[in-house]
Amino acid sequence: MLATSKDLRFHTKELLDKARMGEEVIITYHGKAYAKIVPIADNKNKNLDSDFCGMWKDREDLDDVDGFVRQLRSGRDLC
Repeated sequence: MLATSKDLRFHTKELLDKARMGEEVIITYHGKAYAKIVPIADNKNKNLDSDFCGMWKDREDLDDVDGFVRQLRSGRDLC
């Protein structure tokens, strides 16, 4: 879909709705394409292929991995 910069100014919600529905919106200014609004891909499962995902699953000394990480992130008490 093509839209002018004026359309973007006055009809932002409609253009964002088009992008949300999966349509690419190209913004033009004086007849030249300047920007493209594209829908964001669903990246929820993207990190499951990472080497870090599940790296502690075989450790038997850690019953609660979330608790261990929370403890590491809490820092040290100096006083």
